[in-house]
Amino acid sequence: MPLEPFKASRSLTMGVELELQLVNPADFDLTASAPDLLHLLSLRKFPGDVKPEMTESMIEVLTDVHTRHDELLAQLRDIRAVMVSAGDRLNISICGGGTHPFQHWVEQHIFSGPRFEQLSQLYGYLAKQFTVFGQHVHIGCASADEALYLLHALNRYVPHFIALSASSPFLQGVDTLFDSSRLNSVFAFPLSGRAPFLLDWSEFEHGYFAKMENTGVVKSMKDFYWDIRPKPEFGTIELRVCDTPLTIERAAALAAYLQALCRMLLERRMPPPAEDDYLVYNYNRFQACRFGFEGVIVHPQTNENLSLREDLLTTLRQLEPHAEALHGLPALAELHRAVAYEGNHAGLLRRQFADEGGVEGMVDAAVRLFRDGVPS
Repeated sequence: MPLEPFKASRSLTMGVELELQLVNPADFDLTASAPDLLHLLSLRKFPGDVKPEMTESMIEVLTDVHTRHDELLAQLRDIRAVMVSAGDRLNISICGGGTHPFQHWVEQHIFSGPRFEQLSQLYGYLAKQFTVFGQHVHIGCASADEALYLLHALNRYVPHFIALSASSPFLQGVDTLFDSSRLNSVFAFPLSGRAPFLLDWSEFEHGYFAKMENTGVVKSMKDFYWDIRPKPEFGTIELRVCDTPLTIERAAALAAYLQALCRMLLERRMPPPAEDDYLVYNYNRFQACRFGFEGVIVHPQTNENLSLREDLLTTLRQLEPHAEALHGLPALAELHRAVAYEGNHAGLLRRQFADEGGVEGMVDAAVRLFRDGVPS
């Protein structure tokens, strides 16, 4: 079917999707309890929305559309309260984190539904291995061409979001040495990676997408697992590289950071995005996944080697007037503490593992962090 028309929305609005882990509080392994939890939540007044995901040990929370960081954070806190209460009633714990540190993919159950079953048939074992957990952030765009401009202008900042959100150092019971191992699972899908370099929506719709549809490979934008993709039905771009943080406070801060970045980029005072920007894209992406804030990235236009930590601190300073205009300075303060002093959530999980001496203790800490929201 043809690509859905781009539904222009208010520029710089934002919304968040969070994929969350469902955990058995007895052994801290994942539990296939999504059907029970979703049923109970359907009987309660629930801000935003909650949906099933690929396997029965995960759910996805969706916020409403917001313009301010404080309002987004307030709704996420309301959602958390309802979910934790429902989980307590069913003896289900809930937590963030980009991966569960010791679950075995072969034990996961595909959620019953046409799309999930179709994906399971198409991708085989990859579907169950896709029991990983990400945060997606939507930013409203006033036009389709604005969406494509932002999508590509953001390419050099993708490592920022990977490092800031990284919370998946362990997989299958071992330390992967990556701060974000989750993205390696996403990269296994054939339509992952980055979007083609096109800045004109008509060319994207009638050229690229029409050709891809004619191949039979794709039917809608849902079939693309790009790091950033346009969502024409919402009138947004969707950033998809973030691990689900351990706290909803960090999740809200990441959304506000993206909102401020987009405001700065729309001033168009920087060189416009170009195809050659992507020459170093995969390398920079790897550095952020592997080393987090300690990564060294290459500036796509100057070829200068940059400390990812220092580049983040510089960008946070640049964004202060934009965050102030958007009422998002507390979000920048939260992220500055992480970059300058505290480290990301991958480091927190590793410290927890060292203190507890086991992967179960990491999950216990993640559950408590999601429930209490501290430390941020």
